[in-house]
Amino acid sequence: MEEKIYRLKKILEELESYKGRHTELISVYIPSGYNIFSMINQLEYEKTMAENIKSKATRENVIDALDTILRQLRFYKKTPENGLAIFCGNVGKDKRDIRIWVIEPIEKINIKIYHCDQTFYLDPLKEMIELKKDLYGLVVIDRKEATIGLLKGKNIEKLRYLTSGAPGKIRAGGQSALRFERLREGMIEEFYKRVAESVKELFFNTPIKGILVGGPGYAKNEFIEKLSNPLKEKIIAVKDIGYADEHGLKLLVNESQDVLANLEVMEEKKKLKEFFEALIKDKAIIGIEKTKKALIYGAADKVFISEALDEKIIDEICKENIGNAEIIIVSTETEEGIQFKNMGGVGAILRFKFE
Repeated sequence: MEEKIYRLKKILEELESYKGRHTELISVYIPSGYNIFSMINQLEYEKTMAENIKSKATRENVIDALDTILRQLRFYKKTPENGLAIFCGNVGKDKRDIRIWVIEPIEKINIKIYHCDQTFYLDPLKEMIELKKDLYGLVVIDRKEATIGLLKGKNIEKLRYLTSGAPGKIRAGGQSALRFERLREGMIEEFYKRVAESVKELFFNTPIKGILVGGPGYAKNEFIEKLSNPLKEKIIAVKDIGYADEHGLKLLVNESQDVLANLEVMEEKKKLKEFFEALIKDKAIIGIEKTKKALIYGAADKVFISEALDEKIIDEICKENIGNAEIIIVSTETEEGIQFKNMGGVGAILRFKFE
């Protein structure tokens, strides 16, 4: 898990845990390139409107939150490159506690939002985390139609829809029927080739982690035979799906959840295997202080940190990353992840040895 994604995920988990007594938690999204002074003016206007809130406690909380946001925004001369997401409000349960979070997102914000509710509005940032996940190619196909798509996190994007134009079977016999059937089979064969060409065009030079194929009956297997070997090797699941349209893409993803989850686990196992092998060969180190030192010297190539550690420790280690080492956050969902946590939960593969 990338360090920035990990940090954002932790902040979102914290923000999601808060619930206001009334509609007094404020979420503000300022898009990339937007004039920050225009946003300040809008929030000043919202502050004026908040004077009309009937409940005294809610009115005071909303106005104080807006004042807190405005004070923060006045430190900025312009909107940061990726925009800003700001969350502020009374999050105290027993006593008043106005707190603020100012986040420069991991991707550009393209929407302007002022939202006041009992909970913070987090969907745009959650979507960014999903979009940072691995890409998977999707193909659903039968003898009449095919739909090609892309899976990004939980988002399914339809890329192309194709039809064979092949007519249905006829029941009449004789030579005409045989000729008709040969023509029909030829059209279906050409259709599979066209779909295979489209898959090559869309996925061959795309950094996809794998391809999922679905469809009814034998059609999907007949189509797979038309794919080039490099694309065949990328197929990670073949599922029986009753549709070959956009709805079929959704069904394919639902049916493949076990495969996708297992791939994430296998990827983590592979990375930890590399670490343990390097440790045996004395090309890796274990322990917080040793890892910090390796980062300071620029000797760390890949740094492994267990997500079970206290967030302050993770922050301390990441602050020392002046040599741009790859930061890998390790879960405790695998035996290897638990073993790594029990060994201290922090280690690094080295670029070179140091004293």
